[in-house]
Amino acid sequence: MIWIVSGFVLWLLIAYSRQQDRIQAIEAELVKVRNTFRKLADERKAAQEMAETAPTGILLADPPQQAPDAPTAGGPVEAPSQPATAAEPVIETPARRPSSPAPGPGFPDRIAAIVKAWFTEGNVPVKVGVVVTFFGITALLRYAYVNGYFSFPIEYRLLLVATAALAALAFGWRERDRNPSFALSLQGGAIGTLMLVVFSAFRQFELLPAGLSLALIVVLVVGAAALAVLQNAVWIALLGFLGGYLAPVLITTGSGNHAALFGYYALLNGAVFAIAWMKSWRALNLTGFAFTFGVGTLWGARYYRPELFSSVEPFLILFFLFYVVIGLLYVLRQSEHRRPWVDGTLVFGTPLLAFPLQARLLEDNRLALAFSAFAVSLVYCGMLFAIHRRRNERLLVESYAALALIFSTLAVPLAFSSVVTSSVWALEGVGVAWLGLRQRRTSAVVAGLLLQALAAIAYAVFVLDARAAAGGAAQPIVNPFYFGAALIALSGFLLSLLYGRLGESRRMAAALFVWAGIWWFGAALGDFGRAQAGIGIWPFGMLYLAFTMAAAGALRSRLAWDAMGKLAAFCMLSAPMAVLWAAEYYGAPLLTPAWAYWMVFAASALYVLWQSARDDGAAAPEMRLMHLIGLWTAAFALSLQWHYQLDTVWRLAQGWYASAVYLPLALMTVALWRRPALAAWPVQAHFAGYRSAWFTPAFAVLALAWLIGLFLEGSAKPVLYVPLLNPLELSLVAVACLLALYARQAGGAWNRLLRLWPYAGLAFVTLATLRAVHHLDHQPWSAAILASGITQTCLTIVWSLLGVAGLIIGSQRGDRRQWIGGGILMLAVLAKLILIDRTYMGNMPGIVSFMAVGLLLVAVGYFAPQPPRSAEADAGEAG
Repeated sequence: MIWIVSGFVLWLLIAYSRQQDRIQAIEAELVKVRNTFRKLADERKAAQEMAETAPTGILLADPPQQAPDAPTAGGPVEAPSQPATAAEPVIETPARRPSSPAPGPGFPDRIAAIVKAWFTEGNVPVKVGVVVTFFGITALLRYAYVNGYFSFPIEYRLLLVATAALAALAFGWRERDRNPSFALSLQGGAIGTLMLVVFSAFRQFELLPAGLSLALIVVLVVGAAALAVLQNAVWIALLGFLGGYLAPVLITTGSGNHAALFGYYALLNGAVFAIAWMKSWRALNLTGFAFTFGVGTLWGARYYRPELFSSVEPFLILFFLFYVVIGLLYVLRQSEHRRPWVDGTLVFGTPLLAFPLQARLLEDNRLALAFSAFAVSLVYCGMLFAIHRRRNERLLVESYAALALIFSTLAVPLAFSSVVTSSVWALEGVGVAWLGLRQRRTSAVVAGLLLQALAAIAYAVFVLDARAAAGGAAQPIVNPFYFGAALIALSGFLLSLLYGRLGESRRMAAALFVWAGIWWFGAALGDFGRAQAGIGIWPFGMLYLAFTMAAAGALRSRLAWDAMGKLAAFCMLSAPMAVLWAAEYYGAPLLTPAWAYWMVFAASALYVLWQSARDDGAAAPEMRLMHLIGLWTAAFALSLQWHYQLDTVWRLAQGWYASAVYLPLALMTVALWRRPALAAWPVQAHFAGYRSAWFTPAFAVLALAWLIGLFLEGSAKPVLYVPLLNPLELSLVAVACLLALYARQAGGAWNRLLRLWPYAGLAFVTLATLRAVHHLDHQPWSAAILASGITQTCLTIVWSLLGVAGLIIGSQRGDRRQWIGGGILMLAVLAKLILIDRTYMGNMPGIVSFMAVGLLLVAVGYFAPQPPRSAEADAGEAG
């Protein structure tokens, strides 16, 4: 324990030396500033002298000119030259840009600077000597006690040390005027030594009773306080009070007499209060504050019982009032900080530590705790009234106003239920924030936002309360759970609107809007369990989304509130997920009664889009997004519904319901392309501005679906499978034609897609051939189908026909590129004959393959000779 006390004393010595070094650093800075001003004055004077002594012929005002009335007879006569005038040189100094303040040093750098300054500045020998001597005495006492090197009793040894310390204290007092730094250091070391002697006599050597030891500590504390006030030396007072606050902890008999403990601390705090009335010593205030509430908290956690309330409550009230006033006195009397300024540790820390202790004392009496919170609010209202006219204490006035608001707010949940509390706090937060934004008072705005957070916490307490949950209503919407969450959401929306109209931060307005949206939809999610017992979760969710979307659209139009358009778009963004949910909930998204709820949802969406088209000169981005998501949702729902109808209801084969993947999307794309006035209503006037946002992804999805459809088995049951005239291949041809027609009309980059048509056609014909072999020759629809001779013969003949067609058409049109393409395909067929089909030469399919290809090549040589090379053809090849 002695080493703990020694460490505290060392900390105090370092703190004092840091204060002295800070004063010396400030004086050095003042000297630097004075020298800088002198240097600037000298430079300005030199610049003025240079300007005055500059040569006159350097800068001419105007060049010499000929006189207008000079005689011309007898030759030109030179006009008298004008006297040259010298312009004063302008000495420009580069404008200094205001430099941003350099970042402050980190915590390790500050510690290193403090240690360096302590050992290099001020009266270093005295500081080091006092610390070394102090620890030397500590070590000497312990060493002597353990080893028994001295023959005289320990009482005399302690008395000798105390006498030496008193002598040092007297000598330090004598030298206070002649050598103040030395004197203060010596006095502090002497007081610390005397306290150490008392602690050692009681704790280690058991020479003094607890009462006498405590009395001696009080004498030393009073003496240290007197010396500190007389010499304006805060660190001496800090040292004395530190020992005083530690005394009950170190000098204890275990009796647990809390009245004596708190009475002793009341005397110490009274002394701190008296010193605060004369001196603005923040370190002393914080030391008393920390020990009073720290020791009180530890005692309460270990020893408090309800029957001790009457003897503990008065001390808690006294300590609270002490440090409320001490915090006020320090702000009013200090001159270190520029006004307005607040000591946040005392002003805010005092109630935030004292009130939890009060809650511990009144943990079984909520109403009494509510009155306590109200009483604290009245205390701060009184403080507010006492200083509200002091203009330079604006920040302190706002702090007391905030504390009064906080504790008056805190009284509400203590007296009422949690759901009422959350509602009152949410509305109160809106009002306070509104006043703060109107008056541009940041503290009021922050208070309003904090009330929103507190309302959320109160609601969470209400939900988690088992008793409140047991008494909840069974109907969705009409219950306190939904009411509390929805009220918090509405308050958040109002705050977002106020911040957007009166505030200066769009980010804060957006953050509040997101906060409100989370609570709004969270309230609905909380009612899903109640909706399950009624109309069902999916219908409840669709009606809630439809109502939210319609309300958001109306508010967007009436209040010019763009954020509500984003909320409506968010509701529409959930529609594709609602389609999947409906398919799982009912089996298909548009079955009865799902289609009725979809009608309500669609009506809300069309209303919002109609309002947007009427109010906006051009469709807003969120409304464009909402329209596009609505179109995709409709295509998705129709695809799933058509697939359900073909597969589950009519039980048709794969070739039929595979078309459901892209048929509704293709039909909607055609409608938006050819009849946008009808298909894009009610925003048809603006659809042309973002039509590519539909067509580009729509055709990408169709192209992907087309590629997937190529590899499907494509059964046409219950009808007979006919190559190229079955549902799958007819739909593939239709989609390919749609893509080609749109690409041809759109032009530009879309024309590049037309270059892919030969490859797409070859792939389609190849897979169609394999499908025909599968259905007509009953070959397996897998990679094993390629091992069949019939398959290879069919592929050879089909590819040869395509190649021959390309050669003939290219020759007749004079299209060398098409002719070359047909030739390449025929070369591929020849390679196939050599590598694959020759293995079937022993059977009829292989023979047919070779003969067919040979005859076709002969026909090509007759009907489709190579077209002549021309400049246009060469240019085409080059392109």
